[in-house]
Amino acid sequence: QVQLVESGGGLVQAGGSLRLSCAASGRTFSSYASRWYRQAPGKEREVVASISGTGRVTDYANSVKGRFTISRDNAKNTVYLQMNSLKPEDTAVYYCAALSSGTIWSTPAAWGQGTQVTVSS
Repeated sequence: QVQLVESGGGLVQAGGSLRLSCAASGRTFSSYASRWYRQAPGKEREVVASISGTGRVTDYANSVKGRFTISRDNAKNTVYLQMNSLKPEDTAVYYCAALSSGTIWSTPAAWGQGTQVTVSS
């Protein structure tokens, strides 16, 4: 069973940047894809970005393309989400998920506890 711990959230002004981290433990990290989700108040959880187990394949929601970058360091069992040019509408709780296989099209198998990102205008 994998355990995920997110960090790096906080309060930032519009146009600013944050980098979220998701540290994983408990299984062979590089064998499994990862994904970032977010959930804003009153809204459903949505996919932000996904990355394959090798890191070679990535995918982004249209709303964050060109502003966010997902990456991973398998030696550190960590997935990152670099968020630039942040907008107030990016405000949400961000969750890291470990997927059930190495492909970005697989389903979540484990979740982190979430980290709050607040972007002020």
